[in-house]
Parts: sequence; structure tokens; C-alpha cells
Amino acid sequence: MDFSDPPPTAAWQHVEARSGFEVAYFGPVEDRWLVQGCTTGFEDGRTWIVDYAIELDGAWATRAARVSCRSEAGHRTTSLEADREGHWRVDGHAAPHLDGCLDVDLESSAMTNAFPVHRLRLAVGVRADAPAAYVRAPDLAVERLGQTYERITDEGGQQRYEYAAPVFDFACRLAYDDSGLVLNYPGIAVRIS
Repeated sequence: MDFSDPPPTAAWQHVEARSGFEVAYFGPVEDRWLVQGCTTGFEDGRTWIVDYAIELDGAWATRAARVSCRSEAGHRTTSLEADREGHWRVDGHAAPHLDGCLDVDLESSAMTNAFPVHRLRLAVGVRADAPAAYVRAPDLAVERLGQTYERITDEGGQQRYEYAAPVFDFACRLAYDDSGLVLNYPGIAVRIS
């Protein structure tokens, strides 16, 4: 299924796992997309702000990401670059532990769960692995995150997916709008705009 283009901006309210808010802006740049945003969080007695700029190719695979974080520990920045074969560089250094990943997933963001759904364009009943370069908040450590998406029957004009991240022993049902942005990420965030 094809998605419509994303709106110029979208916002999510964090729920349960942390308190906070995320705002993202979407813009086409030639044959690519640029997604810029900011997430604020209060979690386990700590506050942080994560800013990001993520460049996607026409198929919504991540090509580059620049992520910065401010917290009581100070200010950090990391940059990621990926080629079309799924090889990554983190802060200019080869990152073979990320080989095969085509998406970046920010721990602080509900928005980044749009990338694999757009890229995979799964038919109902199809399941796919979608490992991602996972950027932690607030320290910006970059890890490999194994995750799966299975598209289930659409409901009320929304695409629905069974999502699982086994390393966190986490699974839930995600709902997406017609532009492929998460509407409801149980225990994590709810789209408000």
C-alpha cells in the first residue's frame, strides 16, 4: 500500500514510559525526505532534550542522522551515515555491528517507527524483520535493535501492525494514519497533531 506524503508537522505526547513531548517537521528535498524534530523527556527522575535531523532516501531508508542531547550530564552529539547496502558509520567510524540495518530508531521518538513501515510497505498478513540503528537517550549510545513488524487487518482507515522488540521483551499493536505516521504506540506515545 502506498502512503500519502506526511503532513508538514506532527506531534506526540509521551505516555506511561516517560513524560514528554515530540514535534517533527517533514520536508521533501529533491528525491529525499528531511525529518527534523525535538523530543523532551522526564524519565526516572532525569530530564533531557533530544534534537534530530534525519535524511531519508526516496524509499524511506535512513541515509544520515544527526542527533544531539542536552541533559544534566551536559551536551552530546552523534552523527550516523548509512549506504545503500546497510553499512553504517557512527561519528565517522565504521560500525559493523549495525550492518544490515536500513533504519535509525531513536529511543526518544515515536516518529522513527514510521521509517520501516514506509520502507517495507507490507501487505496484510506479512511479517518482516527490521533491525535498526538504535540511538539511546540521553547518552546517545548507538546499538543494534532487532525488531519485527507484522501488518494485520486494517481498521477504521488505520493500518495496524504487531510490533516486537525481543531484547526489551516488548510487543504491542501500533496504529498508523494514511501517511504512515504512528497514531498510537501503547505505553510510549499518542499522536496529538
